[in-house]
Amino acid sequence: MSRGVIAVYPGTFDPITLGHEDIVRRAAGLFDRVVIAVATAHHKKTLFTLDERLALARDAAQRIGNVDVEPFDGLVKDFVLRRGGKVMVRGVRGVTDFDYEFQLAGMNRNLAPDVETIFLTPAAALQSVSSTLVREISQLGGDVAPYVSPPVLARLLEKRAQRT
Repeated sequence: MSRGVIAVYPGTFDPITLGHEDIVRRAAGLFDRVVIAVATAHHKKTLFTLDERLALARDAAQRIGNVDVEPFDGLVKDFVLRRGGKVMVRGVRGVTDFDYEFQLAGMNRNLAPDVETIFLTPAAALQSVSSTLVREISQLGGDVAPYVSPPVLARLLEKRAQRT
């Protein structure tokens, strides 16, 4: 275990999935503190507001321990440095994710040479789960219960009901 190291797991988390939670749980076992950094995501049209995404992430964090949840805006490297982070955690589900994440890691290393990026893979049963797919399946009336926690499922069902 790395003593005194803060790891930051950035993302939009729209919504947070069991795959995200698995990555957080793994990171929490490796580092003293993990910060789930929820992006304001001005560039994306999110299903959930920032406050809703923060609340859902906080619910997940309390089940894991040694995890904080904070919003961020701007460059993630600035957030990581302000927070005293030494590691950025990124979840990788497959080769397509890895190619994109590898590029991001390289750019982040250029911008913040003292911050390392580590890639963690979710459990095999969760490797096909993405927030985008969960949102789409839910909004089209599909069952996403196997992919999200009960609180997230309840909020997705509320959102679906609001659309009808």
